[in-house]
Amino acid sequence: MAGFSYLFKNRAVFPFASYAHIKAWAKRFQTLPELIRRNRRRSRLVKKGACIDERAEIGQVKAGGNKKNLKIGAYTFIGQVEFSLHDQIVIGENVCVNDGVLFLTASHDLKDPEWKHVKSPIIIEDYAWICTNSIILPGVHIGRGAVVGAGAVVSKNVGDYEIVAGNPAQVLTKKRTEKLEYNPCSFLAANRAWLIG
Repeated sequence: MAGFSYLFKNRAVFPFASYAHIKAWAKRFQTLPELIRRNRRRSRLVKKGACIDERAEIGQVKAGGNKKNLKIGAYTFIGQVEFSLHDQIVIGENVCVNDGVLFLTASHDLKDPEWKHVKSPIIIEDYAWICTNSIILPGVHIGRGAVVGAGAVVSKNVGDYEIVAGNPAQVLTKKRTEKLEYNPCSFLAANRAWLIG
């Protein structure tokens, strides 16, 4: 969402020199450095081959491996996370990935005497929420609107709107609402300064 052109076109407009106008522009200038940093992070990954929508927000990401294996959709927020890009990681739209999450797309075959390297993609569907310090293991598919609780270790697929927690991650009895319309990027101060004022 931090694309400058998007924010400028969709900015909140107030009467010139009014209190609201001055307050909005003060917030915009105050949060501008963070907005610039997030745009630079996204641009660096894209230059290295990643496919990241310009409306996605990228925190301080460690991305080891082939950057071409990373795809992130619109209005997705990625905090301070680590990607192991031995295989594809595809993250949909309106996804929230909190700080400390680790995505692993490769491991070793414990049954192989030569301990061969095995890899498998990770797919995260729209509106999923991956909470702080979770670990997503190779081959996992996380469904639309699913929630992965803080510190969970996910080794199996998570269905649409399911909530999982624990190590290993277990499905909780309750499900998330299926009517999801939020944009996790809209909660960031730098974006709110432009869109709300």
